[in-house]
Amino acid sequence: MKTVLITGANKSIGFETARQLLDAGYFVYIGSRDVARGEEAAAQLGSENTAVVPLDVTDAGSIHAARQLIGRTTDKLDVLINNAGIRGDFPQLPTSAPVSTIRSVFETNFFGAIEVTQTFMDLLRKAPHPRIVNVTSGLASLTLHSDPSWMYYPIKGAAYGPSKTALNAWTLALAYELRDTAFKVNVVDPGYTATDFNEHRGTGTVEDAAAIIVRFATLDADGPTGKYYSNDRDGEESPW
Repeated sequence: MKTVLITGANKSIGFETARQLLDAGYFVYIGSRDVARGEEAAAQLGSENTAVVPLDVTDAGSIHAARQLIGRTTDKLDVLINNAGIRGDFPQLPTSAPVSTIRSVFETNFFGAIEVTQTFMDLLRKAPHPRIVNVTSGLASLTLHSDPSWMYYPIKGAAYGPSKTALNAWTLALAYELRDTAFKVNVVDPGYTATDFNEHRGTGTVEDAAAIIVRFATLDADGPTGKYYSNDRDGEESPW
């Protein structure tokens, strides 16, 4: 049975991604900062092929404890989905957004994803066809942010978008490093999805958001790597 770790899997897109991967036959490690919420999510999923993993991506000790916990139950990890993310307080005007807010958002969205990936790399390398999916945003695209005709052109901020742009850049470098291996590494934008993240103002569904993540978590050997895909572009490539 293939295994997947999903950070921030106790609710919203992460939870639905877990559900869809369970349906696809995966054993799902539910990464959750709040253990009680993780246990509640596992109960809702109702499958014996889940395990709750206490995981705060901003805490190095928590990340390494999660690695040890998972390592006691499996000798490999087939898929890592870095889904955990925060928006930070808005507005995020570049001239006035507190640096503490920017740092906090980057700690989760950027540095957290890096540390989780590096910590689990040994288990990923033991999988025959490892996959890494970093969940990004359309707001990460510098090309689109430079286009006044883009529907989200006015939505700019000092923390959230830049943190995802940084994640995109790091993912591109990671995919290049792993280019001659069996790894497939991509960033995926689930689109403007109705979740707690945006007070349910999004126009997309969690089912569709999870589906594009699952698509790249389950790529075959001919699948792309080092790419940026978005539901806001009908699941096609997005410009960096």
